[in-house]
Amino acid sequence: MQIMSEGMQKAAGDKLRNILEVLTKNPLVSMFTGIILTVLVQSSSTSTVMIVSFVNAGLIGLGQAAGTIFGANIGTTITAQIVSFDLGMFALPAIGVGVALNSFAKRRLRKYVGRAILGFGILFLGMTLMSDSLEPLQDSPYFLSMMKNFGQFPLLGVLAGAIFTVAVQSSSASTGVIIALTLQDLLTFESGMALILGTNIGTCVTALLASIGSNLAAKRTAAAHVVFNTVGTLLILIVLRPFSEIVVLTADSVPRQVANAHTIFNVGMGLLFLPFTSQFVRLVTKLVPGEEDAPEQGSKYLDKRVLSTPSVAISNARKEVIRMSKVAHEMVSEAFEAFLSGDSRKMKLVEQKEEVVDQLEKEISIYLSTISYSSLTKNQSKQVTDLLNAINDIERIGDHSENLIDLTKSTIEDNLPFSDTAKKELTDFHEKLSEMYGMAIDAFENENYEKAQEVVDYDDVIDEMEKILRKHHMLRLNEKRCHPSSGVIYLDILSNFERIGDHSTNLCGIILGRD
Repeated sequence: MQIMSEGMQKAAGDKLRNILEVLTKNPLVSMFTGIILTVLVQSSSTSTVMIVSFVNAGLIGLGQAAGTIFGANIGTTITAQIVSFDLGMFALPAIGVGVALNSFAKRRLRKYVGRAILGFGILFLGMTLMSDSLEPLQDSPYFLSMMKNFGQFPLLGVLAGAIFTVAVQSSSASTGVIIALTLQDLLTFESGMALILGTNIGTCVTALLASIGSNLAAKRTAAAHVVFNTVGTLLILIVLRPFSEIVVLTADSVPRQVANAHTIFNVGMGLLFLPFTSQFVRLVTKLVPGEEDAPEQGSKYLDKRVLSTPSVAISNARKEVIRMSKVAHEMVSEAFEAFLSGDSRKMKLVEQKEEVVDQLEKEISIYLSTISYSSLTKNQSKQVTDLLNAINDIERIGDHSENLIDLTKSTIEDNLPFSDTAKKELTDFHEKLSEMYGMAIDAFENENYEKAQEVVDYDDVIDEMEKILRKHHMLRLNEKRCHPSSGVIYLDILSNFERIGDHSTNLCGIILGRD
């Protein structure tokens, strides 16, 4: 399963990230995204961990993640459906084709597809071997009695299925073992179904482990997975008898019935929860309380419906650029605060905001490019060009803030000392720089020519201050009052600050009509 999953993920390439990027606030789209994602990676645990990481990065919100989790649970049932068919006869041919493609294909995509086929063949060879090796258990009264108990006491079966899935860290793998037991008539439908329901709860542990050390939104996402699967399982246990009677009608063999029960349960729960996504999110928020510090992801003002009216579309793009510039301003301050305090939470927050700034640059660029296809006046064309230049400078300011975080991590990892004098100099420099960038944003937002000129003039002060601080540093270094490695970090911080000042000046140059 690992080989098959790796092959499919590599064959899909960047599509996995792109799939998550098309998520909208429409819960139905989110659910279908979760299905596709899980089918591609062949593991609900993997897709859920990906979802947790995307929420942690601020790329998607809890509401979007909830819908995707509903879909991930449906997608993982595909594996159960495949293994419930006795496809052992195709195992060796699939292994042969997979090895041939993986070993001899020249194109990378074909190699990855070959790896996926190889994993598929080994999976069914393993299922055949496992099923055959389980045959002696038919003569074990103790084992048969234990399996029978799972059918008579469904809660016991659910618990056993959950514990086993926690142990193997894969609901698909545990489902495969359960199907193998049914292929040898070692499990009744009732026992198999109870164990299958337990795998849905056990698989939540992987997401919980992935959320350790993440932000509040990511923890809520992992909790959403637990709540969804646990509540769904309890609901089915309440109506277990009529549910079982319906599932039995869908197939003649126990392996097919167990696989169908897995699919019907997850599809049914997904459709049941989907209309109540917003209420579900509120419930999870109450269960995992706290103040949300993750940045708001995605654009707020880029309305595609007004693209046919360039004047309105350009105005919307301008609002988004201003919002982007303010996020970058927060990054500069938070990055330096993280340097002074070593606060890992602030470091993570800056990294999240860097993802948001990069995403906004991409979205705004596409939006402005689309506006360019319309018939624009000379002034409108200039506005579009100015905004494209602005987002480039703002994105670079975000990059310099992230550089500060990398320098902070190096300082902490190497336990580098900084004198109070050095910290005071950097703090003074940061205060002047932050004030300058704030003035630049204000000048850009209000098209204030006087303030823009003031920022441009102030750039000389920033450049001069950087030179003076470099001289101070060299003096301390010569007098051996400075650790050499700390000195390198100090100079890099000065350089990043000076570049932020340059990009602030560029932003005002747009207002003044300068290149």
